[in-house]
Amino acid sequence: MSIKRFVDENYKHFNARALANAARAYRDHVNSGGKMFVTLAGAMSTAELGLSLSEMIRRGFVSGISCTGANLEEDLFNAVASSKYKIIENYRDLTPSDELALLNSGMNRVTDTCIPEVEAMAKVDSYIPELWKDASRNGLSKLPHEFVFEMVLSNEFQREFETDPDASWVLAAAKNNVPLFVPGWEDSTLGNFFVSKVLKEQVTINTVRSGLSYMIKLVDWFKAAENEGKVGFFQIGGGIAGDFPICVVPLIEQDLGEKTQLWSYFCQITDAQESYGGYSGALPNEKITWGKIAPDAPKFVIHSDATIVAPLVFQYVLEA
Repeated sequence: MSIKRFVDENYKHFNARALANAARAYRDHVNSGGKMFVTLAGAMSTAELGLSLSEMIRRGFVSGISCTGANLEEDLFNAVASSKYKIIENYRDLTPSDELALLNSGMNRVTDTCIPEVEAMAKVDSYIPELWKDASRNGLSKLPHEFVFEMVLSNEFQREFETDPDASWVLAAAKNNVPLFVPGWEDSTLGNFFVSKVLKEQVTINTVRSGLSYMIKLVDWFKAAENEGKVGFFQIGGGIAGDFPICVVPLIEQDLGEKTQLWSYFCQITDAQESYGGYSGALPNEKITWGKIAPDAPKFVIHSDATIVAPLVFQYVLEA
């Protein structure tokens, strides 16, 4: 039985129904000529979301991506050092001493998955600092992902892959020219690494541009995208990866004083609740009051685990 048929036949109520309806509306949105913007928060790359997201990118179901700096780099960390990763099935039973032992062995834990930071960074360190230094010497300034795209598209770096290259969503985005927006990139291992290079006076601070430059690029992207059709918003998790790009609409309308369309589809996979006052838990209708989502747009909230839900939605779209 296909995933689409399984969902259609079994997902009838509650969050299951929300998942099925969101998946159907996603496919309808794209089939009608609309574009879909996807946001990645949390540790989706360490959860290997690229196994399903990369095919969505290749098939043209993703037109733009906003992600955290961690998701940008951790897709590649897994690609080049997967053999050194460690899975801990009983991670809830770990004591502080156990955690310290993991740290001392070079492992950084994300729930049940331990990232071998030394091995992963060693391979990335062989490539990206030289790109930064070369840009700095030539007075160039680029966005964080532009350096990453240059690295991942090189044959030399691809030879470092220990996983199937088709499972890397970053490589898929680079190959298919999918625009990336990485707000708050400074809050990442590579961001910290870059600052160390600045403090050592190996590169200049302006070599890597900030999130404000991403917002300017996002305004340009949204204006171009809306000329081709409606634009949807598929949000995985919360935080800056989602909060940053959804604001582009009120920026254009309220700050620039220009007319633009609102987001025409909205879905968020989250465990956050609206009763706590956090924006990550805000229901879609609240975003109507901020001038972000069209009142008649299909709107869905799936209160569940994104590592379970997102691959199901993506596979449904691919099969529909």
